[in-house]
Amino acid sequence: MHADTRPPRSVRFFAVCIGVGLLAGLMSGLFGVGGGTVIVPLLVLLLGFDQRFAAGTSLAAIVPTATVGVITYAVDGHVAWIPALILAAGAVLGAQIGTWLLPKLSQTALRWAFVAFLLAVIVSLYFVIPSRDAELVLTWVTGPGLALLGVVTGILAGLLGVGGGIIVVPALLLLFGTSDLIAKGTSLLMMIPTAISGTVGNLRRSNVDLTAAACVGLAACATTALGAQIAKAVDPFVANVLFSIFLVFIASQIAIKAVRGRHQR
Repeated sequence: MHADTRPPRSVRFFAVCIGVGLLAGLMSGLFGVGGGTVIVPLLVLLLGFDQRFAAGTSLAAIVPTATVGVITYAVDGHVAWIPALILAAGAVLGAQIGTWLLPKLSQTALRWAFVAFLLAVIVSLYFVIPSRDAELVLTWVTGPGLALLGVVTGILAGLLGVGGGIIVVPALLLLFGTSDLIAKGTSLLMMIPTAISGTVGNLRRSNVDLTAAACVGLAACATTALGAQIAKAVDPFVANVLFSIFLVFIASQIAIKAVRGRHQR
């Protein structure tokens, strides 16, 4: 979709962008995800964006959203700064590998494998409830572990078009024993350099609707802090239950794409 096929700038266009942004911001603050899992399908469904153009626009909108989220979590010390930068460096590298692998692998098989991964995470969220006091301490084991997690996250983002938060938040909870709040704050910080780097590339390819991205991003900023405050207010087990429901929604979306992809072959 290029300039001549972009949806007209009507009242409906701006209303949809604002509505999508408000919902994405709430999800972003509540779960520590970028919000792309909400933005992309809604731009495709409601405004007729094609998938790639929606993904490029969503990535640009995530930059201000994640920034507000990080500030809200950082106020209470719920951001692990150095680990987030290690994750981001790994993710930027992994995304290059992911896009290189994309034409070489079966999308359908990848999607089913990711659905299986999400289902395993959903089940484990009911058994592993990290303490709210649990920190993310850098050691000679966790440092390389975070770099590896960043690379894996970037590869999956490049292959499946999913945001890093879907992978990073449960991995920090389940593998690193981090508190849910630090996992979410750190995930949001990791996304900022990744989203900026992706957006620069997308702008070069005219793959971003800047008006829609600004509209969605600014609207999302209005609700991100609210989402983060709700996350801080709820009990850790309730937070895990809410996150598992969100992951069921994501897994079902990916499963539908996998089924459609198989039929199209």
